[in-house]
Amino acid sequence: MDGLTGIFFSICILCIFLLAGKILRVKIKLFQRIFLPASIIGGFLALFCGPFIADILPPFILDTWREIPGILINFVFATLFLGLAVPGLKVLWSQGGSQLCFGMVAGAGQYFVALLVTVLVLIPFFDVSPVFATILEIGFAGGHGTAAGMRSVFEQMGFPEGADLAQMSATVGIIIAIVGGIFYINIAIRKGYCVNLDESKGIPEYKKRGLIPEKYRQSNSMATVASESIEPMAFHFAIVGLAILVGWLMLAGIRQIHPVVAGFPLFPLAMIGGMVIQVFSIKLKVDKYYDRNSFERILGFSLDILVVAAIASIRLDLFIANIWPFLILMATGISWLYFCLTVLAPRMFPYNWLERGITEYGMQSGVTAMGLLLLRLVDPNYKTDTAQAFGFKQMLYEPFLGGGLITATAPFIVINLGVWGSVGAAATIIVVFMLVSWLNGWTQIKPVKRRPRQ
Repeated sequence: MDGLTGIFFSICILCIFLLAGKILRVKIKLFQRIFLPASIIGGFLALFCGPFIADILPPFILDTWREIPGILINFVFATLFLGLAVPGLKVLWSQGGSQLCFGMVAGAGQYFVALLVTVLVLIPFFDVSPVFATILEIGFAGGHGTAAGMRSVFEQMGFPEGADLAQMSATVGIIIAIVGGIFYINIAIRKGYCVNLDESKGIPEYKKRGLIPEKYRQSNSMATVASESIEPMAFHFAIVGLAILVGWLMLAGIRQIHPVVAGFPLFPLAMIGGMVIQVFSIKLKVDKYYDRNSFERILGFSLDILVVAAIASIRLDLFIANIWPFLILMATGISWLYFCLTVLAPRMFPYNWLERGITEYGMQSGVTAMGLLLLRLVDPNYKTDTAQAFGFKQMLYEPFLGGGLITATAPFIVINLGVWGSVGAAATIIVVFMLVSWLNGWTQIKPVKRRPRQ
C-alpha cells in the first residue's frame, strides 16, 4: 500500500495501539500504580508486533512510523510558546530564576556525567563514538521527537545508529520519570515533604486509572473564532503551521552557512518560529484570539502519536548490539538525576523544593509533559507557585537545552571541541549557574526538607 493511502492506514493502526494502551492502563493495576502513559504501553505493544518479535506488521507501516516522530516533533516545539504572554526579564528572573539555575545544572550535568563515563569507560572498553555520550540528554530531556529529529545530525557525524539509541534512551527516560517520580513522591508524602499532600490524602484513585469522573471534568479549550468562518482547532493548527514554516525558512538560511551544519534539524527553529509569531501577534494585537489550551491539545496529540510511533519503530538489533555501553550510560544518567532531586533540590530551592524538584526531575528525564504530570500529582490545584516558576524557567531554558540549540548542536560540539573540551564546557555551565544561585541567595547549605506548618 503506497502513497497517502498507506500513510493514512498506518496512522489508523497506530491509533489502535494507542487506544489499546489506554485500555490496558485502565485494566491493569501495575500500570496504574506506576502511572505508565498509554502511549508507552501502546508503543511497546506495537514494538512486539514488529519485525524483531512477532513480525506481523507489513513493512510499509513500519516505514511510515519511522518518519512520524521526526515530523511531529516540529509541531511539539512550535507550540511551546504560542499563546503565552511574554513577561519582562525582571519577572522571569524573580519568579523563575532559581528554577532556571537548577534546570541548567541538571541539564548540563547530563552532558558532564555522560561525557565523563564515555571517555573513561565506554571508549576504552567498548570503542564507542564520542557522540555516544549525547544520546543521554537528547533522549531524556529531549525525548522521542528530538531523537528522531536528530537523525540527520547523527548520520552526518558518522554515528547513524545514534537516533535509534536516543529513542531507546527517551523510552528509558519516560519510564524512569514516571516510575522513579511516583516512587519518590510516595516517600515524600510519608516524610512530610509535600506542601499539599499527606498520607491521608495521597494520590486520587481516578488519576491512577486515568478516567475523570463527571464532577472533576472541566473544559480544556476555548473557541476564540467563530466555527462558521473557521473551525477553532483548524485556526490554531494553521498558526502552528505558520510557525513551522518560519523555522523552515531559517533552516534554509542556516544550511547555506557551512557544510558542517547541513544536517541541522528543524525542530529548534520551529520553536523560534513560534516565538517570532507570538511576538508579532502581540504587536498586532491578534494574540487575544489565541487559546493556549488549544495549542496544548495540539502539543499533547502530537506527543502521544509521536511516542507510540517512536517506540514501535525502535531498532532492537541496534539496541542489543550496544546494550552494555547503553545500560552503563543510562545508569549514569539516572544516578545523576536522582542526586539532583534528593541532594541539590533541597539546597537550591528556597521553598517548595519537593514540588519544584520533582517537576524538574520529570522534565529532565522524560520531557516537559512528564514534569507537569508529576507536578499535578503533588500540587493538583497549583496552590504553590511551582507551575508559574517552571513555565518562566522553560522560556529561558528551552531555547538552549531539552531540545534547544545546545541539544541540536551537541554532536557538533563534541566532535569539534573533543570529549575533554566538552567536559570542561559542561562543567563551566554547572559552576556558573550554581554560583549564580548562591549569589542570589537561593542556595543554602543545610536544607529544610519538611513542609512548612500550615
